[in-house]
Amino acid sequence: MDRLDALKSIAAQAGRGELAFPTHVNATLKLQRALSDPDCHVEEAARLVQAEPLLAARTVAIANSAAYNRAGNDVTNVRAAVQRVGFRTLGALAASVIVRQLASGVTDPLLRAKADQLWQHSANVAALALVIARRVSFVDPDTAMFAGIVHEVGGFYLLSRAAEFPGLLDGGADEWIEYGQVDIGRGVLLKLGVPGPVMDAIEALWNGMRALPPETLGDTLMLAKDLAPIPSPLLERPGFSPAQANATIDFAVGDGTLALILQESEEEVRSLVNALN
Repeated sequence: MDRLDALKSIAAQAGRGELAFPTHVNATLKLQRALSDPDCHVEEAARLVQAEPLLAARTVAIANSAAYNRAGNDVTNVRAAVQRVGFRTLGALAASVIVRQLASGVTDPLLRAKADQLWQHSANVAALALVIARRVSFVDPDTAMFAGIVHEVGGFYLLSRAAEFPGLLDGGADEWIEYGQVDIGRGVLLKLGVPGPVMDAIEALWNGMRALPPETLGDTLMLAKDLAPIPSPLLERPGFSPAQANATIDFAVGDGTLALILQESEEEVRSLVNALN
């Protein structure tokens, strides 16, 4: 099977919901569903989070980040961290664990580097989306961060399958966009049970529809993606640097500008990225 046929085959399987997830991903999916149960209380949530060391560490780190710890009072246990960040942020953090787990089995050094870059891109998009939501578009910040975390989940799934098909990623950005991004991305997002508003925002991102200043969750996600200092390795083209081009994006926001808001929020973004890592 050649590279393009392999990509089309993976996309077709994803479209039918036939997804090959590692065992530990399925375990975290069960945890995510338990945390999203409206009858799940703080004590139960803390117990579930403590059973997953990576999620526990990330929850405490996020709770102590500049974005969630405005008073500078660090928490030192999972229960207090869960209370501070809330269940929506907890759902986003569970999704971040799943996203990382998808590519955890990648051992080829070149594919591993792509997976690491894709996560750095996603973490930056998530942090920027939260700040833009809070201070510019005024959509729900936790949902914006969640959208940033999962918006490239199809790419992580593709990387998890790449070892089965040598040369799968040699075609570059155009083949990924045309044959894989939407079908694979949509299939994995549905498998993760991503809420409708987040699905709609990611669909808007794929369609390239955006208003400036941003008004919707989709606008917020797309602006955050454009402003992310680390690009997606699946969308890179030789000789083209979208990060440099998009660094000039600016517009008026109230009495200030986007550039000023991003400058003021630099520590907040940095702390969120570090906590997600």
